[in-house]
Amino acid sequence: MQPPALSILLLIACFGSARGNLSRDESQPTTSDETVVAGGTVVLKCQVEDPDDSSLQWSNPAQQTLYFGEKRALRDNRIQLERSTPNELTISISDVVLADEGEYTCSIFTMPVRTAKALVTVLGIPQKPQIFGHEQPIDEEKVARLICRSSGSKPAAQLRWRKGNRDIKDSGTEVVEDPNGKTFTVTSRVEFRVTKEDNEVEVTCTVDHESLQNSERSTTQKLQVHYKPTAKIEPHPQYPREGEKLQLQCDGQGNPIPQEFLWEKEGSDAPLQLSSDSVLIFPFLNKSDSGTYVCTATSSMGSVVAKYNLDVSDVPQLPTPHVHSTPGPSQPISHASMASAPSFTPAPIQDASPVPSTSSTYHAMIGGVVAVIVFLLLSLLIVLGHYLIRHKVPLALWEGSLPEPPPVTPAPVPPFPGTYLTHEAKGSDDAPDADTAIINAEGGQAGGDDKKEYFI
Repeated sequence: MQPPALSILLLIACFGSARGNLSRDESQPTTSDETVVAGGTVVLKCQVEDPDDSSLQWSNPAQQTLYFGEKRALRDNRIQLERSTPNELTISISDVVLADEGEYTCSIFTMPVRTAKALVTVLGIPQKPQIFGHEQPIDEEKVARLICRSSGSKPAAQLRWRKGNRDIKDSGTEVVEDPNGKTFTVTSRVEFRVTKEDNEVEVTCTVDHESLQNSERSTTQKLQVHYKPTAKIEPHPQYPREGEKLQLQCDGQGNPIPQEFLWEKEGSDAPLQLSSDSVLIFPFLNKSDSGTYVCTATSSMGSVVAKYNLDVSDVPQLPTPHVHSTPGPSQPISHASMASAPSFTPAPIQDASPVPSTSSTYHAMIGGVVAVIVFLLLSLLIVLGHYLIRHKVPLALWEGSLPEPPPVTPAPVPPFPGTYLTHEAKGSDDAPDADTAIINAEGGQAGGDDKKEYFI
């Protein structure tokens, strides 16, 4: 147990020390650490409760005085005075660069001199990431190896990957310090096996960093995947008939797209067509064209075979296409088949005669139209003639609707002396005509002495 005198001395010493600390705190300046993004503005504030008739001063990490009270000490237009009072000195630094990072000192020149430190941290903004390894197309079922790289981050940034709508895990990350000794370059790698469904799929690399302030900086690239071709044969028209034109379209899909098409007919030795044209044309179908036609579509990734069964008949039938894959120059064998199309049942046919061609149908239609027109014209003529007969329309009015000429009045015959005998006077009622009557009259008067004249 300590003696009472010693305890009293210890209490006095502690009380004195506390009074000294309180006195020192009143004149001790206070500051705070600041973090700023490169290119931004940082504000440094220094405060003191009891300045003791002294001025505050700010110094940079190189111990160069920036401001002493309200007086500028360093000629740097980026540094501006914000507030100067006996109890506060606040300055700002704009367009901050990485070299501005460090400890800034606030001092008050009392006895003794008191200081406070403020650590300024400058964040390096990472550059937009770049993706490497996608320059050349990738064959299906092979492994894609992609690299994403971003430089200039401080501290080191984080990189993450995304393929389509799904996140993928990287296979490793590497961080290297840049030559300036302040920022870092981050490299991330990812590997995955591709299929033909990955063709044209977007792969995204995103950089995450506190300097981006919740914004996102990323790069997207589309994958190019080469895969084996597929093919199917489409007829046009869908239901071919004898006498019609038929086109067989060999629809080849793949990456790259097939550029060579070989057409053959099963049972025939010579190929029908070998070219870059995928269409086989039949100008006029015959029943002899019936058979199985084979299209071989070829690309750099291999070949594929599609078959079509053509049955030329008078009634439409739904063909059933078949597809088989065969290996290319250096590709393994693969087989694919198309589901059989539903059967087509034609309507019952009453007449077993051959179906006329399209041109014959057109001729029959034209002949029918002409016959109808002729029938209408004849009917119109019959009705019009019947109307004319019933109403006794003059022929002149019908032919041209011309007005009738005025009646011609004969000139009067001057009287001549002599004896005039008429047909009635001679009693020649039984004469057949006027001439006979005159002759008879002349015969009866042959012995007369008087000269007679006759007027008929």
